[in-house]
Amino acid sequence: MESKDIRKLGFNEKIQPLSTELMKNELSIARVIEVNKNSYMVSNGIHEMIAELTGKFMFETKSAIDLPTVGDWVTIQAFDNFTFAIIHSILPRSTLLKRKESGKRIEFQLIAANIDFGLVMQPADQINFNLLDRYFVLLNESKIEPILVISKIDLLSEKQIEFLMSELSRLKSQYITISNTIDKGTDKLSQKLIPYKTYCLLGKSGVGKTSLLNALLNDKAFKINEIREKDGRGRHTTVRRQLICLNSGSIFIDNPGMRELGNFEIEAGLEITFNDILSHSSKCRFKDCSHTHESGCAILKAVKDGEIDKDRYSNFIKLKKESDFYEMSFLEKKKKDKLFGKMKQNYKKIIRDF
Repeated sequence: MESKDIRKLGFNEKIQPLSTELMKNELSIARVIEVNKNSYMVSNGIHEMIAELTGKFMFETKSAIDLPTVGDWVTIQAFDNFTFAIIHSILPRSTLLKRKESGKRIEFQLIAANIDFGLVMQPADQINFNLLDRYFVLLNESKIEPILVISKIDLLSEKQIEFLMSELSRLKSQYITISNTIDKGTDKLSQKLIPYKTYCLLGKSGVGKTSLLNALLNDKAFKINEIREKDGRGRHTTVRRQLICLNSGSIFIDNPGMRELGNFEIEAGLEITFNDILSHSSKCRFKDCSHTHESGCAILKAVKDGEIDKDRYSNFIKLKKESDFYEMSFLEKKKKDKLFGKMKQNYKKIIRDF
């Protein structure tokens, strides 16, 4: 049974019918609020419990996507006066934020689930538009609304701010500016936060995500390391993904900074993020135009005529090629895994027959 207190974690009428189908006997609903190496932390709105997966759950898991992540709704069986729980299943996800694993492995790494808004944070004096495109593709692919949070806006001159605003206009997404002293610049953001909606904080290490979270909490609940003199940025602070409820009722998922942000299987995300570029593709001579070298390519013509920014076009092509490469490698890996699975089955059959 779910309690009224679970609603402060974002439980709503859309989730309730799904949970009713999965709940049996002594099972109840909880939300994953933290993921550790070999265990989870879940909450039912009243109790926070260390949790582990059932043996059956582990046995049936085929990939990282099948495992719980922060923000997931799960069915649990609680023990020892709600100090420990066993996770039996994951409720269907409304959204799932994932990226390519860092390094050479071609596999997905889960970031968070059931997210409504993605807050991408960058300092005004070091905005990286290519990296922003990566984050927006990631969020748009997952049908999560991106919002850019620009910190340290007071470090820019009036001319620099005017130029930045003109650059931001092409993003066609919401953005909020906050001052270098974050606790004095969160009013705009606080007013936009919707109670019981889940927000995911994203950005590189040291951009001020933890400072922003402390300001929204009106408390120094999370440790902030010293600022580096070399670049004026904070040191990496967050070490694990965790879900936090604000007094306003909105829900935040804090994430460690990402050094790499590789994407694949992002066709929809590319279409939404680079709609200003792809809207020209309907005029291309060939339906299967790659937009890189073909004669009669309307996108290349728009770049040449100055209708499309060259750097933005280059970033679009780079992300598309990278995604295609990883996706091909991922499909090859799945094919090999399937063949290996068949080999194992055949080997077991030969042993049984022998």
